[in-house]
This record gives sequence, structure tokens and C-alpha cells, in this order.
Amino acid sequence: MTTTEYERPARPRRNRNVAFIVLFTAAAVVTVCVAIAYFVLVSWFDTGVTLGDAVAVVDIQGEIFFDRGKLSEIESHRDNDNVKAVVLFINSPGGGVAASQALHRAVLDLRLEKPVIAFMASVAASGGYYVACAADSIVAMEGTLTGSIGVIASFLRTEELYEKIGLDVTVIKSGRYKDVGSPHREMTESEKTYLGNLLDEVYDQFVLAVSETRGIPVDEMDDLAEGRLFTGRQAVESGLADYLGSYEDAIYLAASMGGIDGEPNIVKKRRHRPLLERLLGRDYTSITRNREERISLKYIIP
Repeated sequence: MTTTEYERPARPRRNRNVAFIVLFTAAAVVTVCVAIAYFVLVSWFDTGVTLGDAVAVVDIQGEIFFDRGKLSEIESHRDNDNVKAVVLFINSPGGGVAASQALHRAVLDLRLEKPVIAFMASVAASGGYYVACAADSIVAMEGTLTGSIGVIASFLRTEELYEKIGLDVTVIKSGRYKDVGSPHREMTESEKTYLGNLLDEVYDQFVLAVSETRGIPVDEMDDLAEGRLFTGRQAVESGLADYLGSYEDAIYLAASMGGIDGEPNIVKKRRHRPLLERLLGRDYTSITRNREERISLKYIIP
């Protein structure tokens, strides 16, 4: 009698392949759904949506440049009925003239609808103060550096360096002042006069804006302008600011002016960090930033 060893039949590979495809597809669908839910929730919160009455906080930090996104953020709070008041968190030494004026006007429009409080952190000078003075009230720390009501234009001269390395520049222009401020030659006296008049005009705009928003007569602005810096305490004493206090004090002042009782909800737009910045831990936004000017007129600390 002979016995034969039983051989177990092999399972078809097709069944395993089908199971793998089903599992992979299910995992992919779940991943996509989670990603969509995440981005929807982030977008929902970033638009300033809140479940109750809130104080919105707008960050204005670093050099001021023309930022359409920041202007849109301010405008969105004006149209959000849940936002009862807005706090401007300002920590800026200044920036572009037109950019500062654009934010100033946006804040003036916003305060027609709801209270706006400016909190001046470490520095709120030049263009930073230009934005702050548009608010209903200004809160500063004792040691805040502010003021610097003035305008500056800086130009680099490189003609001597070019001579040393044997380089020359040929300029063809269609107007007398077209290359004013060129780094390749010394500025003429007529060009200095021309630029001086231009700066005086912009300076007068700055002074008039502070005079109107802070209720200080123009003829009394001489002691407060001309690029002078003040501490927060000095700013309150001179009328450039209203209160000495902390960021939390500014929040509660805004809540009170907005008619919010108790602990206010806070709405604050988060900045989306690009993938490259998240991976390397650096800020690459300045690389793609569309600036309105290179070296031009600026409200900035000299």
C-alpha cells in the first residue's frame, strides 16, 4: 500500500492583489477626506468666524509694505457682525509711504463701523505710528518707542568703487530728473532741492494726518514731529497715545468699547506657512513679496 502526500492547493494571487488594491484605495480615500476636512476647518477659522461676540486682532509687524491680504483682513472684520471691536497689534519701525497710508485709511474706514484700539508693542514708529493714530484709542507700554513722525530717502553711492574696479556706467535718459538718486554719480544741488521739496510734501501729509486723528493743532505739531522718538509714557503725556497698559488691557478696552460683557472671544488670522518654510524653519515670504519700492520714500526711523 502506497501513500501519497497531500499537497495543499495554492491560493490564487489574484485574490491577494484585489485585497491590496481595495485596502490601498480605502486608505487613500480616508487620507483625502481628512485633508479636505483639515483645510476646510483652517479656512473657516482663518476667515474670522466665531461662535459669539469677539474681539479681532490684526498683526502689523515688521516693515510695512503694500499688502493686499492685510487690507482684506481689516475689511473682513468690518463686515463680520460677530466681531464687535478690533485691536491692532503694532510692532513696526515703519515702511513704505503709500503702504502706511493705505493701512491708515483702511483703519479709518473700519472705525466707522466698530471700535478700533491700537496696541503699540516694542516699536510703533514712523509708518507704524501712522497706522496707530487712525485708531479710536492707543495703548502703549511705558517703554514703547513711538513717534518718529518724519520721512527719509536713502541713496547709495558707488562711483568710487566702480572706478577702483574699472567699471563704468552709461546712462541715457529722457528727462532731467529721471535718474535722480543714481548710485553711479554724485547728486546735484538742484536734484537735492527737488527731492527735498518732495519729502516736505509727504512730511506735511503725515503731520496733517496725525493732527486730524489725534486732535492736535497743526501749529503744535512741531514739537512732536521732525523725526523725534518718544517713549510710551512720553507719548501719553504729549497726546500721541491715550493709555499706558498691556496687550491684555488693550483687549479688554476693545471688548468694553464693543459692548462685550465678560471674557471676550479672540479672532486672529493665522499666517499659512509654506511647505519649504515648515521643513527648513525659515521665512521665505520675502523672496516672493511684491514690494512697491526698493529704496524710496519711507516712514522709517532714520
